[in-house]
Amino acid sequence: MCYTLTTTKVLLEEDRFTTDYKSIFKDPAFIEKIWYASGFSHPDLPVITIEKPDIVQYYRWGFIPGWAKDRKTADDMAFKCLNAVSETIFEKPAFRSSIENRCLIIVNGFYEWRHEGNKTYPYFIRLKDQEMFYLGGLYQNWTDRETGEIIKSVAILTTAANDLMAKIHNTKKRMPLILDDEMAKIWLAHKKTELIKDMMKPFDEHKMEAWTISRLISDRHKDKNVPEIQKPFSYPELESVQQSLF
Repeated sequence: MCYTLTTTKVLLEEDRFTTDYKSIFKDPAFIEKIWYASGFSHPDLPVITIEKPDIVQYYRWGFIPGWAKDRKTADDMAFKCLNAVSETIFEKPAFRSSIENRCLIIVNGFYEWRHEGNKTYPYFIRLKDQEMFYLGGLYQNWTDRETGEIIKSVAILTTAANDLMAKIHNTKKRMPLILDDEMAKIWLAHKKTELIKDMMKPFDEHKMEAWTISRLISDRHKDKNVPEIQKPFSYPELESVQQSLF
């Protein structure tokens, strides 16, 4: 899964994000255009944390548990913990001590790949009626004992796929935890374990839409952080399959 935020500072200030949380950006220039961000490059993502719900902060994508003993361990964990499986976070050593460190990650879409035979086909996925929405996440502040550097890191929670995402992400059949406005408020406000567990479920596929995009997204030699990356692209060999799936 890759990430996108293609909004502008003005929209963020006028949108429901600031209405609900009175959030402000410390560095608004950073967030003006992100068309593509891969977790493996560990970009900074805009998040709203349970500790400071009145401000949007930037956390590095790639979770580092507080117990990581040195920078090598921290880097290894960040590589492995881009995402967190919601069904196991209460047991996994990397996440179970950070259940209270919940956050909202602001996005307006994400990318995923479908497998057909020996080929993969990239998709862009978003919500139908909301330009921006939230993903549920866990965050942690890790301190490098040798340098004193503090790294603010985050993982995106995943759930079982809904019907739409099961057709797209048709191997692992997973999707990010998507939270609507009301769920987002509860996500940051409540501490009851069972209530939080109940929220970690697939989002309504009828409120989502998706389309195939070009393989520019997989080209290592081209800049992928461009508007064209989200442009619909047709694969003739998929047409009959598309009609039966969507």
